[in-house]
Amino acid sequence: MAAPTSQQPSVTEREARQVAEAAREQGWRKPSFAKELFLGRFRLDLIHPHPQPAGEDVRRGEEFLAKLRDFCETRIDSARIEREARIPDEVINGLKELGALGMKIDIKYGGLGLTQVYYNRALALVGSANPAIGALLSAHQSIGVPQPLKIFGTQEQKDTFLPRCARTDITAFLLTEPDVGSDPARLATTAVPDGDSYVLDGVKLWTTNGVVADLLVVMARVPKTEGRKGGITAFVVEADSEGITVENRNAFMGLRGLENGVTRFHRVRVPAANRIGPEGAGLKIALTTLNTGRLSLPAMCVGAGKWCLKIAREWSAAREQWGKPVAFHEAVGQKISFIAATTFALEAVVDLSSQMADEDRNDIRIEAALAKLYGSEMGCLMADELVQIRGGRGFETAESLAARGERAVPAEQLLRDLRINRIFEGSTEIMHLLIAREAVDAHLSVAGDLIDPEKSLSDKAKAGAKAGGFYARWLPKLVAGPGQLPTSYGEFHPDGHVDLSGHLRYVERSARKLARSTFYAMSRWQGKMETKQGFLGRIVDIGAELFAMSAACVRAEHLRATGEHGREAYQLADVFCSQSRLRVDELFGRLWSNTDELDRKVTKGVLGGSYTWLEEGVVDPSGDGAWIADATPGPSKRENVHRPIR
Repeated sequence: MAAPTSQQPSVTEREARQVAEAAREQGWRKPSFAKELFLGRFRLDLIHPHPQPAGEDVRRGEEFLAKLRDFCETRIDSARIEREARIPDEVINGLKELGALGMKIDIKYGGLGLTQVYYNRALALVGSANPAIGALLSAHQSIGVPQPLKIFGTQEQKDTFLPRCARTDITAFLLTEPDVGSDPARLATTAVPDGDSYVLDGVKLWTTNGVVADLLVVMARVPKTEGRKGGITAFVVEADSEGITVENRNAFMGLRGLENGVTRFHRVRVPAANRIGPEGAGLKIALTTLNTGRLSLPAMCVGAGKWCLKIAREWSAAREQWGKPVAFHEAVGQKISFIAATTFALEAVVDLSSQMADEDRNDIRIEAALAKLYGSEMGCLMADELVQIRGGRGFETAESLAARGERAVPAEQLLRDLRINRIFEGSTEIMHLLIAREAVDAHLSVAGDLIDPEKSLSDKAKAGAKAGGFYARWLPKLVAGPGQLPTSYGEFHPDGHVDLSGHLRYVERSARKLARSTFYAMSRWQGKMETKQGFLGRIVDIGAELFAMSAACVRAEHLRATGEHGREAYQLADVFCSQSRLRVDELFGRLWSNTDELDRKVTKGVLGGSYTWLEEGVVDPSGDGAWIADATPGPSKRENVHRPIR
């Protein structure tokens, strides 16, 4: 057996991109509303009328939500979790008994068999009771062992592991390493074949659930040898295997109950039967798992928005300034309106994307990514606005408020807890790049060779002919569309309700403008397009706003048609779209009028030491230590803090 290597894989930028590209799901076998949106085609028919769950799914989902609500209200003490920085074992065991570990696992394996819609609603509910519990359940089911096995596992693996995951065993997903985040080409953990097993060596960081997990999904690099493809590969690993040490339980500014740690593998033997999929398929498995797994995070942001709205309403009615409740002062009222409208839109985005995932008619990889991006950003903004509405009380801890006789409102805790969502499961910056890559996929498929500097002249000539045909058909369709007809989308202006049809016409016009802008940028920058991250981020943000506007209008019309708060839903959709349009107009302006080039020059100067004089006059309270911890493979020198919950 080969000895483990301590050397970090050395890869070029191009090689890193090739690894990421190879992991992408290449084809588009099903329609995608968001993909069409970025191409300038507003396919409202793909989302309207709003898809609906089956009656039996609703019955089973509502039945579980009722049990979960009772559990949240009677068994979860969020203040205690915050105080002790740990979810009590009896709470986790209670969730196991309730079946919460198996919400997404099929009934035949002992799970509850809930749909994505009800799974997300359950996460929103339990996450409002305590976000750390929501994170535990989400990490276990959205990216832990159950989801990869559901999609890629063998029948034997499903029969072996899923019953355990449904009722007793907590799982974790281990990809990140001390020096590897969103660049998996540099993954250092190895899995060396040895007979009918693999031997794992390496260190994993930020292993959510890793401290208490019973089963792990581990991504490790199988060496490439003659007759063996190798590559990054996924394994199911027993967490109590010999050679596994949880070396640290990490602490964070928020989610204080999170069981997140550092896990070391030293000559850990894993049966080949525990490999998920073929060698080299690990990243593809991870990304495919996240296609729907990412919806859990914005679902919890929806729950946070609902709580922000409740507290803002109750507090702003009770608190008076200058002779009237603060809610009726415009400066505060605008914040309340933003929270209400944004919560409505976020719920529309998550419910729509989740129902489309359940129906499996559409490819929702972009929709789920947009929901994660938009939900995490807007969730933080809503929590920040709530803290501002509460004033000094928003900055004060719930424990301190209670100690002096006031309601223990954990507004500052919510702000701390939500902040990680802009980093979890793909940071905002990485999500911008990931979505942008999918958004320009149609262009790269026809013109990629044309702008690739390493392609031959003959390849470029072929690509030119192919691109010419595509753009000759596509570009004329971006000139005019239904958004210019005042009668378009008339069903969104029913009698007695505000008019949403104008907002949908705006979306249609903006989608075509977005596509034209993308095409112009590709023509202008060609192969350098991928380096224009500021531009690409704004393109994606515009798409996110347009998707949210579409979902909000469709949800409002659905609620009107079913007689559920239709008038109020139309009002919320109207104000959200009005707010969103201002953001879109600003983003369009900043596509071409921005400080991107100046920012690059200043950044170069900062790293070159040109502005170190600006850092003078302060002291640095940071402790000593390396910027990145040593992750050299080998036996652990630390105590094992792994604590499975029984």
